[in-house]
Amino acid sequence: MKKTVLRTIVLGGFVAAGLSLSACNSSPTEKKADAIEDSADMVRESADATADAMENKADTMDKKMDGMDSKAEQSMENKAAGVRAAGEKKADAMENKADAVRKQN
Repeated sequence: MKKTVLRTIVLGGFVAAGLSLSACNSSPTEKKADAIEDSADMVRESADATADAMENKADTMDKKMDGMDSKAEQSMENKAAGVRAAGEKKADAMENKADAVRKQN
């Protein structure tokens, strides 16, 4: 839970900084690229929040305090890692698209 709150605060700072910089770059091409990057940030944040929730749920699945994950817990954590990786991959592709848009200028 703390990770999600901290990540949201940090992301908010980046968005604010990005918006202040985007005011300097007012070309339509730059605005389009900025919008794509903002969407990429949202995709990444959403995937991270979903994965965090899945990991938190996984932690409640195994009541033993033996240092070993149950099969169900490990399976859920693996799925969470997959969600996080897929979100990163999609966000990276979106950022590459934003870079390509900027090169058109």
